[in-house]
Amino acid sequence: MRIITGLGRILIVLLFACLSRECSAADGPRQRSILVLEEADFRSPFYSEIFDGIRAAAKQNGHAHTVIYGESLDLARFPGPDYEDSLVGHLKTKFADRSIDVIISIGVAAAKFLQKHKQDIWPAAPVVYAFVPDLPEVRALFLPDTTAIFARVRPTHLLTAARAIVPDLTRVVLVGGAWRNPLVYGHWKQDFAAAMPGLEVTDLSDATLREVRNQVATLPAGSAILTSAMYSDGEGTYYSPASALARVAESANRPVIITSDTFLGRSGVGGFLLLPDVIGREAGGVATRILAGEAPSSIAAFDGDNVKPIFDWRQLKRWNVDEANLPPGSEVRFRELGFWEQYYWHTMLVAAVVLTQALMIAILLRERRLRFLAEVEARQRMSELAHMNRRATAGEMSASIAHELSQPLAAILLNAETAGHVLQSPAPDLGEVRDMLEHIRRDDQRASEVIGRLRSFLKRDPTERRDIDLNATVDEVFRFLSVQALTYDVGLSTEPSPATIRVKADRVQLQQVILNLVVNGMDAVAHLPADRRRVVGRTSLTEGNLALVSIADLGDGILAGKVTEIFKPFFTTKTQGMGIGLSIARTIVEAHGGRIWAENAPSGGAVFHISLPLVVTRQA
Repeated sequence: MRIITGLGRILIVLLFACLSRECSAADGPRQRSILVLEEADFRSPFYSEIFDGIRAAAKQNGHAHTVIYGESLDLARFPGPDYEDSLVGHLKTKFADRSIDVIISIGVAAAKFLQKHKQDIWPAAPVVYAFVPDLPEVRALFLPDTTAIFARVRPTHLLTAARAIVPDLTRVVLVGGAWRNPLVYGHWKQDFAAAMPGLEVTDLSDATLREVRNQVATLPAGSAILTSAMYSDGEGTYYSPASALARVAESANRPVIITSDTFLGRSGVGGFLLLPDVIGREAGGVATRILAGEAPSSIAAFDGDNVKPIFDWRQLKRWNVDEANLPPGSEVRFRELGFWEQYYWHTMLVAAVVLTQALMIAILLRERRLRFLAEVEARQRMSELAHMNRRATAGEMSASIAHELSQPLAAILLNAETAGHVLQSPAPDLGEVRDMLEHIRRDDQRASEVIGRLRSFLKRDPTERRDIDLNATVDEVFRFLSVQALTYDVGLSTEPSPATIRVKADRVQLQQVILNLVVNGMDAVAHLPADRRRVVGRTSLTEGNLALVSIADLGDGILAGKVTEIFKPFFTTKTQGMGIGLSIARTIVEAHGGRIWAENAPSGGAVFHISLPLVVTRQA
């Protein structure tokens, strides 16, 4: 029993140990804390940006859950030992139960406060000094187990900025209480004398705000105003430094040189400016290193990269300052952008759209040009092919043409021989000779008409569209083919419209289309009985302001399924045909804005239709 009881006690102890270890693991590492002790007021823009920089640095370095406390000493506006003693009591009570792992001291006044009272309030906490100048008097304030990041606008910085703004600088006016504090600007008189011998200095650091405003309103040429922080008007009213300096700048007739990034745009032309956000990030970075285990004494004090020459573009323009005179590396803010800078992307977008549209238009114009050239070339090729087709047709009609010419030529020869015999008689009958000469002239005209029609049919003139009489055009083709129709014993007839039909077309090309259709019709009926060897041409008007030409024959018609194929190039049902006649006919008709089609007539045979737009006549 005793053995069992002893084992039970051991098990219970082990169980409690495990539970204790789990609880410790659940609690995690101890929460760390940073106290930011600022000499002025957290609500001012400068110190607010410092605090934000510290918080950002802690988060960036993996200490997002570190508690950051902030205390504003506000010693500049509330000087005196009584207030300072009350602060000590307040802070001891407030942080009695709070463990502070690192103190970040902001400003010289905070460093002096810690030198006197840290041991009473936070005796074990290491200190990181920030926003303090690197001066022997300031280093004397540092406590053991501390480090520092220096931030200082040197008096020579102020002179450099002033000479950049006022090239003929002869006088400087000092405004602000910090000029009286040797822990801020040190021995500025010696620095000024070494940098610019003979420089005239007007010290208004002890003057009231009213007196400062009066003085800076009437400064002579060659002057510049060098400012430091002001918290009071010297007559019982307290201001934030930015507001006080803004009032000075309102009255100043000469450029105002400032020392803080938070003053820019409100109270001066610029200068070598302290960057509060950078000051905070640098101090926060060092503090997180200490939280990570580094000893403050192992981190050497260093000059921070927290001062930069920055200027207000609007003030530069006001004082006619050449930007080339500014210190190297200067940044110019509030610059009014030019049209190109302000609307760069808008301009680029518009330019891109315009260029795209121009490119598209150029492509379309090029395509249009190429299409036009292709159409011109196609018309030329069509014209050449049509001319070849006419020549081929004329070749096929050569026998008929020769027969038609032989008749008037034979009559001319007979009349000429007869007239010669009559004139050889002793008493020639001159009246009879005149009749014979008249017959010769008539037969000659008849032969000339045949040749003229042939020449007109075969000529290769450029396309020329004119208003033509469609009835007369169809009749002329039928008369031209009348001799060939006699050769094949085919009857040709026309049924013109009673109304005048006028269309705009090239007469030769349109005659070629009609001629091809009539010749095809004669070929289709040439082998049929005499009562079916007949081709008829009709003209009429249809709805839609269209003229219609119909060429009908009494042949065997068109095979089913071939009604549309017969207009394709090289399609033919003739053993000796080339298959281009109807294709050329369709090309010509469509080029005239018309349409050609074929169908089988109910009574037999085929009918080819051509529709063309009428000439629109304007009403008077």
